[in-house]
Amino acid sequence: MLREDLLSFSYSMTTNIVDIGTLIVRDPDICGDRPRIAGTRMTVGRVGTLWKQGLDGEQILREYPHLKLEQIYAALAYYHANKEEIEAILAKDDEEYERLMKLHYSQQESK
Repeated sequence: MLREDLLSFSYSMTTNIVDIGTLIVRDPDICGDRPRIAGTRMTVGRVGTLWKQGLDGEQILREYPHLKLEQIYAALAYYHANKEEIEAILAKDDEEYERLMKLHYSQQESK
């Protein structure tokens, strides 16, 4: 091989390695500190809920094409590794939704 060919071959073999730990983030100022896909407002809980509804990673990608498949699978991995935490967040969200719905309807009835 010529030196140029060897350099070209070596360059073509390099890959872009993604640290999976950078794909899921938390920030108290975004999504209420819920774990979410970095650079988005898509929470791990939302991805986990879609998975529980029967969607796989590719189906979730079709519904949310702004995401990347590796982001979806990172969120699913986080969900399964921290299921108790995520389910507690989802349960708390459901309770808050119910509370607000009752408040809304009670205000409507009193008018």
